[in-house]
Amino acid sequence: MTLPAKKPDWLRVRMPGGERYNDLKETFRRLDLHTVCEEARCPNIGECWREGTATIMILGDMCTRGCNFCAVKTGNPRGAYDPREPENTGRALSELDLAYVVLTMVDRDDLIDGGARHVAETVQRIKHYSPELLVETLVGDFAHARADVETVVVEGRPDVFAHNVEVVPSLQKRMRDARCSWDRSTDVLKWAREAGANVTKSSLMVGCGETEAEVIDAMKSLRDAGVDVLTVGQYLRPTPKHADVMRYVEPSEFDRYREEGLLMGFKHVSSGPLVRSSYRAAEAFLRGILRGKEAAIADQYGKKHRSLKVVT
Repeated sequence: MTLPAKKPDWLRVRMPGGERYNDLKETFRRLDLHTVCEEARCPNIGECWREGTATIMILGDMCTRGCNFCAVKTGNPRGAYDPREPENTGRALSELDLAYVVLTMVDRDDLIDGGARHVAETVQRIKHYSPELLVETLVGDFAHARADVETVVVEGRPDVFAHNVEVVPSLQKRMRDARCSWDRSTDVLKWAREAGANVTKSSLMVGCGETEAEVIDAMKSLRDAGVDVLTVGQYLRPTPKHADVMRYVEPSEFDRYREEGLLMGFKHVSSGPLVRSSYRAAEAFLRGILRGKEAAIADQYGKKHRSLKVVT
């Protein structure tokens, strides 16, 4: 398939800006917080920041993996990290008017536990300063170490445990670092569920060369692994050095993925051209997961915190 010279209309986004966006940018710099929104060049940064939501990246900004789709810089931090980061992150986030935060990380194969205890401690400190704040941890595979996955779930107790499989099984070697694999990732999600994770979540990119049937099969595999929440979005090449986009997926196809996912039993499916793993994460959690008394609490949060649009 030959791609059009220009991106389709459904992939065009507004340039980031606005008072809320600028305030958050200034606050993140002042508090020395890294956001994956910037590091990964997310196309939704303007929308999300205008709404007052962002994804915080801990354990530095250098990843030990080199995936063929990712704009985060890669290298070897040689064990370096800031032990004060959990405390500082907890204090910093208490200054922001948020009801939900996504806490993500770079892969840290240079650390004995892959950074698992650091993640857990960061969640603990966030909850200490902001007990009402819902926390999602979007983590790596910890070199396929079950004990490290359990550390995040049991000691950190995040509200949502997320790990992304990224692409369908047939494209794992083409798109991801050689140390990643479909089986490793689904194991991580299963282990998190077995360790008592409240909600598990994963994400798929499409437009990388997969077929629609492969996407459906991958979704079934994720449900078999006990995944509750799924996001599906269009892959967009961050630089000419990264993997090519093979096709632009029509919005109607994304609609089919959402419908099929709900029929499979996912509690929430966010599927669209510009959807990313952290896109409107709070809205997905509050709309698709919470019910009854919890939904009422969520609605109260939505009225209190302008960063959320709660629809029940």
